[in-house]
Amino acid sequence: MITAKDVSWRYGAKPVIDGVTVEARPGRVLGLIGPNGSGKTTLLRLLHGALRSPTGAVAVDGDPLTGLSPRESARRMAVVVQESGGETSLTVAEMVLLGRGPHLSTFQRTGADDHEIAARCLARVGATHLAARPFAGLSGGERQRVLIARALAQQATHLLLDEPTNHLDIRYQHEILGLVRGLATCSIVVLHDLNLAARYCDDLALLSGGDIVAAGMAGEVLDPAVLEPVYGIGIRRVDLDGETHLLFQPLEEAPA
Repeated sequence: MITAKDVSWRYGAKPVIDGVTVEARPGRVLGLIGPNGSGKTTLLRLLHGALRSPTGAVAVDGDPLTGLSPRESARRMAVVVQESGGETSLTVAEMVLLGRGPHLSTFQRTGADDHEIAARCLARVGATHLAARPFAGLSGGERQRVLIARALAQQATHLLLDEPTNHLDIRYQHEILGLVRGLATCSIVVLHDLNLAARYCDDLALLSGGDIVAAGMAGEVLDPAVLEPVYGIGIRRVDLDGETHLLFQPLEEAPA
């Protein structure tokens, strides 16, 4: 479980996250949704400690995040960000092996078990054929799958991902999110696509202007009456065979 209470962040005089409280529960996927600039990525960075809130507190399984060593934090939380590792000279296999670092002592080298775990994680994201390729030479979608494989190799109990479907085609969007949904972890995912959020998230937190305007089970938050004022677009919800689908259309212009 990851909990944040009254966390905030500002860039200069502009508040980006303003006194937010949120909870991600074990074995469930929490989606952070909202328009561009609503604070989703900043909140995610506060939750995994890349940013430290001047107010409130973040806890992992009840332990204050500020009290965890970098190694212990990495054993508990695996993080996938969008800008990671683009200029590295590592191969794909070496990049995934970095995920084993939190489980090695100082100066300890990776062993056969670590290589086996890395290979399994590459297979899980459909990237085994990339193992010998330079990571820097991959496409955006290929890099994303490799970074997720590296996070899986950490074998952490919490997984945090910033727009993991970015650059992925439709097939891999569903395969990656289906993989995340099937893990026995506490997962937090920043998503733009509300239909993907509806299909793969158990819980949602809807952000707008640095505040959470709605939070709860996905079916409760994905209410057109809640979403339309935030996104500024007409939304029609269709529930079919137990799944929620959202249809979008521009709002009619008000009379002059």
